[in-house]
Amino acid sequence: MRKTTITLTGLLILFLCLFQGCYSFSGSSLPPYLKNVAIPVFDDRSGAGIAQYRGELTKGLVDRIESQSPLRITPSFVSADALIEGAIVSFSDSPSQLSSKTERAVTNRITIVVQVAMEDRVKKSKVFSQTFVGFADYPVGNFTAQREAIRFSFNQIIDDIFDRVVSGW
Repeated sequence: MRKTTITLTGLLILFLCLFQGCYSFSGSSLPPYLKNVAIPVFDDRSGAGIAQYRGELTKGLVDRIESQSPLRITPSFVSADALIEGAIVSFSDSPSQLSSKTERAVTNRITIVVQVAMEDRVKKSKVFSQTFVGFADYPVGNFTAQREAIRFSFNQIIDDIFDRVVSGW
């Protein structure tokens, strides 16, 4: 029994030594020199009259970064180590499911597209420029559900932006 344990332990050590460099965590955390980030209020270029949500989108991203990353938000663009700028570029509310009997929409789909860019101001380089999409369906004619679908779509986008910010390295 002791010989089997030594052999299995030896094989495990050999396996770990052979494959020690196969996986790394590089790219999964922010550089140590980035301490703070400036995030101006996102623009609304959608032309859909949803400007009231740009502050909500910005605040959601700010709250997420402050609560789940080592970055701190700064109001000063000049002293910021990084800058995240964004704009809502598209908003649509269109039928997604039709009734087989009446051929009228039963559900609508909210689709929101946001363009975001992050700049490393210490190294003076662009970290990323990317489009993020959020969507959700809701029952036609239900104003409350429509607002919830909009917020859900923005939360999807906030999650994706946050993931890109902290893993874009």
